[in-house]
Amino acid sequence: MAFDGLYEQVTKKYEEIESVVVDAGYKTPAICRKIMKDNRNPVVPYKRPMTQKEFYKKYEYVYDEYYDCYICPNDKILTYSTTNREGYREYKSNPQDCVNCPNRNQCTQSENYTKVVTRHIWQGYYEEADHLRHTDKNKALYKLRSETIERVFADAKEKHRMRYTRYRGRSKVKMEISLIYSCMNLKKLAVWLSKGRKKPLFSPNTAQLLSFLSNWLSAFIKEPLQAVA
Repeated sequence: MAFDGLYEQVTKKYEEIESVVVDAGYKTPAICRKIMKDNRNPVVPYKRPMTQKEFYKKYEYVYDEYYDCYICPNDKILTYSTTNREGYREYKSNPQDCVNCPNRNQCTQSENYTKVVTRHIWQGYYEEADHLRHTDKNKALYKLRSETIERVFADAKEKHRMRYTRYRGRSKVKMEISLIYSCMNLKKLAVWLSKGRKKPLFSPNTAQLLSFLSNWLSAFIKEPLQAVA
């Protein structure tokens, strides 16, 4: 997982980190567990349900922790069946309850009239992280994303065509992304120098070189070499 390597690298260098802010793509039980096991505060956003339209959302099936079962919107019990290889516990309904249920078309299209609800073995960490999302501290921390890293992502997408990859293979995509962010970093340095800092990081000649390299990289990114396919 891409998160693990970066997380270990950053937390090893900055051991004082207390909170870890991630976007919806990294809001998973495994990541929430990893952060909380390290006694750090996971800061996660709201994530929309991924169920089909006109179907019941997963949160409408109530989990009973004491009896380890789910209760469907029609007040029927879904009992534990098995745990699959991905670490999800499967809860299944009784076909006799579903066959004549008036809400079945909003619940399942299973040919054997069985509704299956899954719950990850580490779902408790996910739910606790989602609960912490409503605290004032986490709201303030997540809001900072729009002022920092989200601006970088937005520039890459809108100005450097990073909404889609144009190459196949990890090495080629990595090369493209490295060039794009190198260009963006050079642009940022050139902007800082152009604002007349009291103690400039580079000489005027260096600033001109940065500007030239930034423009060259931008041109290369827009019209990449045809030899790289």
